[in-house]
Amino acid sequence: MTTAPPAPLLRPGLSELIDRVADRQRVDFGHMVSDVKDDGSLITACDRWSDATLVEGLASLYPDEGVLSEEGRKLVPATPAYWVVDPLDGTTNFAAGIPYWAISLARFEGGVPVLAVLDVPPLRQRIVAVRGGGAWRNGKPLSAPSLQTHPAGCASLCSRSIGVLQKLPNQRFPGKIRLLGVASLNLVSVAMGQTVAALEATPKIWDLAAAWLVLTELGCSVQWLSREPGGIPAGSDLGEADFPVLAADSEATLAKFMPWAQALLA
Repeated sequence: MTTAPPAPLLRPGLSELIDRVADRQRVDFGHMVSDVKDDGSLITACDRWSDATLVEGLASLYPDEGVLSEEGRKLVPATPAYWVVDPLDGTTNFAAGIPYWAISLARFEGGVPVLAVLDVPPLRQRIVAVRGGGAWRNGKPLSAPSLQTHPAGCASLCSRSIGVLQKLPNQRFPGKIRLLGVASLNLVSVAMGQTVAALEATPKIWDLAAAWLVLTELGCSVQWLSREPGGIPAGSDLGEADFPVLAADSEATLAKFMPWAQALLA
């Protein structure tokens, strides 16, 4: 495996664009007042600035490619290639002063992600994945979690999926529960070997787009619980679309956690 991600899609200026947004978020952290959006989630001025900056930057770097973003246009672009952007995943953490959030970008071709960038500003970590090429953290190749040992046996739940524990009161949950508060990082924690499984009840396309490719490139098992996010027709409005998902480090682990995933939809 190469020691750095291949660069045909990483045009000059993309890393600098993400650096600019990450730097601004670190400066704003702890100084932002949040508002409540119509769906009940939080938003800050930094979310809006980050979204606008990334969308404008991508339009300049990739002028022939559309953008779907959490705080902007939520229709699947009609261009052959397009970007899916979450400018600040984990706004509740960010607004509460909890130093754990991410910038998520994914470039789609043929309805699936081919390039993913997950930047974690408070940790100064950047995860990059290229379809068919592997995944890297800060330029160093990542190995499949199935090749690692997991003595802690942690499993990630989101705030909306933790209710499954009450639906199966007579079964012991097969992991030490962690709620990280960042959908993209909940999912990618499996690929990183930090958790053995992750269950997300209501992720949007921008929450999962980058993590999906990282999981795929590192050989993780992914089970979509209702609809799949791949191949969605151009013009589709994904503003209210949820894609419940269970991710695991292996098929055996997936089977172990599947009863709780099924209970999620019951």
